[in-house]
Amino acid sequence: MNELFGTLPDGAPVHRWTLERAGVRVRILSYGGIVQDVEVPDRDGRTGNVVLGFSDLDGYLRHPEPFLGALIGRYANRIAGARFPLDGVVHALEPNNGPNSLHGGARGFDKRVWDVTPAAHGLRLSLVSPDGEEGFPGRLEVSVTYTLDERGALGIAYEAVTDAPTHVNLTNHSYWNLAGSGSAAGHELRLAASRFTPSDAELIPTGELADVSGTRFDFREARKVGSGYDDNFVLDKGVTATPVEVAEVHDPASGRVLTVSTTEPGMQVYTADHIGEPFSPGDGIALETQHFPDSPNRPDFPSTVLRPGEVFRSETVYGFGVR
Repeated sequence: MNELFGTLPDGAPVHRWTLERAGVRVRILSYGGIVQDVEVPDRDGRTGNVVLGFSDLDGYLRHPEPFLGALIGRYANRIAGARFPLDGVVHALEPNNGPNSLHGGARGFDKRVWDVTPAAHGLRLSLVSPDGEEGFPGRLEVSVTYTLDERGALGIAYEAVTDAPTHVNLTNHSYWNLAGSGSAAGHELRLAASRFTPSDAELIPTGELADVSGTRFDFREARKVGSGYDDNFVLDKGVTATPVEVAEVHDPASGRVLTVSTTEPGMQVYTADHIGEPFSPGDGIALETQHFPDSPNRPDFPSTVLRPGEVFRSETVYGFGVR
């Protein structure tokens, strides 16, 4: 189902699409590719929305910084100094996070209106990022396909091609709250990550891959998330051709369970400690599947380089259940 959701200040219409299958309902906006709403049942069969979002377009325009539910690109997370070398050329980006580049710059993919076409049990969103946008080289053609499978799992499949060497790192920035309201700090997280990337005061990785043993970063056994996280975890499985389950989140009160499977080598866990009104700190947990922050400046990290003739592919699946 497709309906008009609102109009941008420049007059561009924004539409909302609804997907429904196996008792799961998902609403997606053409603006930012935003996942506005994900409705799933709890252990008693009561349906509730488990992602943070706004009821109207104005909410997203007035509060862009949390990136609620949006598609993030060209580069998810931070690039130090808003610059990187590639094939002997240093490319300067537009800084939008102090001296650094965050989530693709001031006008990243989260602030673009995507073209939307129906797909089998889903939607295909596409856009073109011109050469030089926010300082990134190459004309990038991007498509993202949202699907609901026969179990009601939400799949997000990304593809991109370029006409010049560039860096690409795409993700979705949904904040999950399996209770449907209130704080998510009591949710339990299990994460298959034996290492993480320590960062400096500006959340730029130091380059170390640190062992989680004996630290607050050890979620290899499920425990309450709490607060104070905005960190990249190194997934034990590394880069894979097909999605592998790496995380499970459980809300003991509602019984809802969220599983995350991905092809990506990393996951940024952000406990929304700095989210602003109308939300409160800790109201959701972002689980951003990704390559590592600042990879363009860290040749020892898994590469994010995309070259002409290659196809960038990434896939993440969010599954829902109860116990």
